[in-house]
Amino acid sequence: MNDELPLCRIKGTSYNVIVQNEDNLELSFMRIWNPSVDGKLVPLNIDLRYVLLRNSSGFYTYAIFEHLKEWPAFSFGVARLVFILSKDKFRYMAISDERQRDMPLPEDRAPDRAESLAYKEAVKLLKPMEHEFEGEVDDKYQYSVESKDLKVHGWISTDERATGFWQITPSNEYRSGGPLKQELTSHVGPTCLTVFLSQHYVGDALEVKVIANEPWKKVYGPVFIYLNSALTRDAKSQLWQDAKRQMKTEVQSWPYGFPASEDFPKRSQRGSVTGRLSVLDGFVNSAPIPARDAYVGLALPGNAGSWQAESKGYQFWTVTNDEGIFAITGVRPGTYNLYAWVPGFIGDYVYNAAINVTADSPVEVGNLVYEPPRDGPTLWEIGIPDRSAAEFFIPDPNPNYINKLYVNDNNNKFRQYGLWERYAELYPNGDLVYDVSTSDYRKDWFFAQVTRRVGNNFEATNWKIKFRLDRVDRSKTYKLRVALASESLSDLQVRINDENSNLPMFSTGVIGKDNAIARHGIHGLYYLFNFDVPGTSLVAGDNTIFLRQRRGGSLFIGIMYDYIRFEGPPS
Repeated sequence: MNDELPLCRIKGTSYNVIVQNEDNLELSFMRIWNPSVDGKLVPLNIDLRYVLLRNSSGFYTYAIFEHLKEWPAFSFGVARLVFILSKDKFRYMAISDERQRDMPLPEDRAPDRAESLAYKEAVKLLKPMEHEFEGEVDDKYQYSVESKDLKVHGWISTDERATGFWQITPSNEYRSGGPLKQELTSHVGPTCLTVFLSQHYVGDALEVKVIANEPWKKVYGPVFIYLNSALTRDAKSQLWQDAKRQMKTEVQSWPYGFPASEDFPKRSQRGSVTGRLSVLDGFVNSAPIPARDAYVGLALPGNAGSWQAESKGYQFWTVTNDEGIFAITGVRPGTYNLYAWVPGFIGDYVYNAAINVTADSPVEVGNLVYEPPRDGPTLWEIGIPDRSAAEFFIPDPNPNYINKLYVNDNNNKFRQYGLWERYAELYPNGDLVYDVSTSDYRKDWFFAQVTRRVGNNFEATNWKIKFRLDRVDRSKTYKLRVALASESLSDLQVRINDENSNLPMFSTGVIGKDNAIARHGIHGLYYLFNFDVPGTSLVAGDNTIFLRQRRGGSLFIGIMYDYIRFEGPPS
């Protein structure tokens, strides 16, 4: 929580039976803050609830965090529930259809059995208790999942009658950072996490910061801890499929009607927002086209894209259909901005007015049109504008540092350990050079602009984009648009046709703390930079753009690009 405070394990100082009848039991474990513990505990009242329902194979849990107005300022960046299961029983982990495996024991990570790697979470298993894990890398960040896909994960026991332990998250409304925010799931322990809030893959921009004299309250959850069992040869598959079916049931039941807290609105107390989103890019189509598969969401009021770093309120997201139609249901009453972004187009959309959601009045916003940044025709482009670097070249891992789960999984190859080291191996004599007329970004654009190891140092890298212009209008202005999918303590400097210029033509300044390179992410925090390029800086014939990430000194400083576009002058 606060930097000056240690990790705070929540211990209830009182408990109450909130509901007790034939069908429902709800318990409350409270930790009350008072000024006598100032500096020792964060100034929060924390009410942790547990709910049991008749004929339900599991229990529900949720937490209510409250900061009173008269209390001191504070901030926190992590809040989670942690379940540590029996290591003698639960050895098989499942977080998706494709990402399932037997897992090592926690003892296998001990110094006498494993080699520490570039950071404490990653180890190479040298003498595991089971030979099958020997030589593998174990790292909890290899099992992260985007919030939009993080609905169910857990463990299966090795008993003759196998038991499944699952965490089911029916709604992301309490999660921060939007649908692409990545969170930890399950890992060696056997550990099973419910992450209420984390800074992972974003940085401290996602901290909850409460100032003095500011009241604040938020409900995290409920989540469902589901248990199942099977006595069959294919128990693992059966239990996983059953857990997914239960997840769908929980999603359909949201918002739940059973939580007793008045801070959790029931279905009849919530509202909805509907509409249609189109995209108008005159260089793609003369008339608006439906924004297919666009992400549309409600979050606290702010600028376009501010939802990425918003953590104090609630967020509600949906995806448009082929006609651009969207319906956001189950929305807590409150004041929101409506945000959107559209795969295939750069930038962020925000509706021009705040939206007040109430329980008794559905909001219809009508036809909305997003006009993405555009000045002139596309002269060339690199990548796909989808907020990810997944389309670029991802190297095979060093065979000495692999996770066997991903060896034959190209969609998750980026999760392998140590891919940052492969850059210098692939470009031993100089940095990346990309020719827009002959290069293929799927093969020739490394997924991350990382530093280069030289001896014991890590040096900055300077990438080149070569392109040819048949003619240049020196009186006009061209446009370079650079969308970044991730950045970690990086400063991107742009020079055009003069690599040795003392001053760059453009610079982002030092940005980013998402650490996605180290944590096996393929994206972190999204940035879009739009640079004016004077025609006088270009020549008819061959031109070169120099992309220098100027900061060295660390293995994990670097950038992932989402998409780069060079536009001609406005017509």
